Amino acid sequence: MTSNPLLPDLAVRAKVEAHSRTSACSCGATVTLADRADATVVRHAGTVAKAHAQGLALADLTPRLITAAHLPDLLLAPLSPQPVDLHGRLVTFWPYGTPVDPEDPDAAPWEAAATLLARLHRTPAPVAVPPMRGPAKAALAVSRLRATGATGPGTAAVLRAWDTLPDWARAEAPQPDTSTLCHGDLHLGQLVRHPAPDGPWLLIDVDDLGVGVPAWDLGRPAAWYACGLLSPEEWHRFLAAYRAAEGPAVPADGDPWPALDVPARALTVQTAARAIAKAQVEGRLLDEVEQALVDACDRMAAVPPELTQGYAK
Repeated sequence: MTSNPLLPDLAVRAKVEAHSRTSACSCGATVTLADRADATVVRHAGTVAKAHAQGLALADLTPRLITAAHLPDLLLAPLSPQPVDLHGRLVTFWPYGTPVDPEDPDAAPWEAAATLLARLHRTPAPVAVPPMRGPAKAALAVSRLRATGATGPGTAAVLRAWDTLPDWARAEAPQPDTSTLCHGDLHLGQLVRHPAPDGPWLLIDVDDLGVGVPAWDLGRPAAWYACGLLSPEEWHRFLAAYRAAEGPAVPADGDPWPALDVPARALTVQTAARAIAKAQVEGRLLDEVEQALVDACDRMAAVPPELTQGYAK
């Protein structure tokens, strides 16, 4: 069997790019940060190279890169706004930033994440960008779950919960907001400090960046809170910081849930669908966190979502 040359060739590209930018490279080993179907990422010294998902169109990625380059106080700027081709994959180069430490949950930058989102949502896109890809990614997760042939009460609960969502949240209709700039896949892994190691926090990963419903960017923390996976204190820190920064996704005060309910449900379904599909492939039972997400889908399926006015279809 012929091995996939993408990873070693990407490492070479990262090294060449790093050496082209500094003569002071320590020239240590190139480190693999991720190697998944949707992204392969390596680092050499202060340079990161990312091979994006197969099939990602240049016409979709380029305006997202240009947007990041124009908003360097919100988004980590690429080293070049022009991707290169490597084995049929688009490759981009980035400066290295220090990620959130997963071993120190008490230091999670919830306020920084919320403030960055609020500022992003209030900033007009500097160029025309495609729709935010959040709903499309949720639909892909459900499609992949169906493709595994997984059966049982967990799968049924996830699919029932999916069917209660409005068409736009299932990527079956345009999003009701076509002007607000959104990240599209917000979680703590999407923040880094740059310059490393202790520069300001910035958002990374522009693959899903686009215009759409800003509440989607708050949906994952909201879902974790609703499922009992994020403490009330952390959730309220995040929400309070977003409101303090005048984020438009939720009202300035009062109940935020009419705006957040649909995105939170959709992201719960997406994460549960991925969990079941992964467990199916690995031939194992769901772990405690995964089961909590599936249980939430079961509860959601019995109660219609709250629909913000104008967001019902």
